Amino acid sequence: MKHLIILGDGMADHGVDRLGGKTLLQYADTPYMDMIAKKGRCGRLITVPDGFHPGSEVANSSILGYDQNKVYEGRGPLEAASIGYELQPGDFALRCNIISLQDGMIKNHHGGHLTTQQGDVLIKYLDDKLGSDSVRFITGIQYRHLLIIKGGNKHIECAPPHDHPGEKWAELMVKPEEGYSFQDDAEGQMFTDAEGKQQRRMSPQETADLLNDLIVKSQQLLVNHPFNKERSEKGIDMADSIWPWGGGYRPSMQTISEMYPQVKSGAVISAVDLIRGIGHYAGLRVIKVEGATGLADTNYEGKAQAAIDALRTDDFVFLHVEASDEAGHDGDLALKLKTIENLDRRIVEPVYNELKTWDEPVCIAIMPDHPTPVEIRTHVKEPVPFVIYHRGIEADKVREYDEQSCVAGSYGLLRLQEFMQEFMKY
Repeated sequence: MKHLIILGDGMADHGVDRLGGKTLLQYADTPYMDMIAKKGRCGRLITVPDGFHPGSEVANSSILGYDQNKVYEGRGPLEAASIGYELQPGDFALRCNIISLQDGMIKNHHGGHLTTQQGDVLIKYLDDKLGSDSVRFITGIQYRHLLIIKGGNKHIECAPPHDHPGEKWAELMVKPEEGYSFQDDAEGQMFTDAEGKQQRRMSPQETADLLNDLIVKSQQLLVNHPFNKERSEKGIDMADSIWPWGGGYRPSMQTISEMYPQVKSGAVISAVDLIRGIGHYAGLRVIKVEGATGLADTNYEGKAQAAIDALRTDDFVFLHVEASDEAGHDGDLALKLKTIENLDRRIVEPVYNELKTWDEPVCIAIMPDHPTPVEIRTHVKEPVPFVIYHRGIEADKVREYDEQSCVAGSYGLLRLQEFMQEFMKY
């Protein structure tokens, strides 16, 4: 039996007064997800282990069966893998957002929804002005880019910008990790370079100081860039600061096939560097769909067809859609509702209708990775609803797919790797 996970990033939510107390999944018109819930078995899943921030890198890799205590290295290394940058010994890779500031506060985490072409211009400009033998800015996708610090130290605390809209950026600067002693970590003080020589690693304080200096200098440079001057004249959000976070070293991960031998080959479909990077280390081939943007205007039909095509040859497909998460971060209720309905009608419907005609059954799971409530505008660490369906599965009593209905599902409350263990039993 083949396996397909359809993941609506950040799709889960809280009850909203404007919707009569319903969550967005309860309120949205989702006939196909509801139908699959009726035919399948439901439950809830804790996707973020204790002690970890509810980031998409944690939640998505947990869903895929990875123990974060063994593999977690932050978003930066995963996104490096996605864009084809092979981390070298001693590289400290950070996700580098280009964000918008206003009146000393973080206005948004996406620089006014930059295109990749726009982001490329700004990142290359910053690399020219601020890059060095130990600092490199590398273009990613849209506002999501990469910052490499040679010999940087991962024991620092960075504030994810999407978690702090409307807060003063100067109070969110990088700082050393609380409780970590660089002086007592003899192994962590050194790294072996590509030539096999021992090199000194920066301390957490040195790394934090360098990153904070880059943030301030980026603001001085970007505010005067012609791109932002033109935006300012038009009253459009300026992309006027970098914001590095999610840093780490090259992770050590088993592939999906090594963990689940029944998976001989697999694929990941996403517009997001982070998810592609997870797929790279998981041994999944990365399928890039033309017109897939990571936003509400993404190419839903193209992603659905790519999943169908991949399942003709692969045993496992992870189809990731970012749109609901971005709408949640923007606090846009109407748009998030639309993204949920689009997922239902433009991905779940065509995929289900095609797969039901196949002789070989496909086990389908539908779920988010974490909630991104529109009234909070950030990720929260709460269980998410999921449904698993294949022809012949014994249905439970759940009749609708949403946060509340799935509480009564026959899987109950699963934790972390337990989801993949159940899913791969079929």
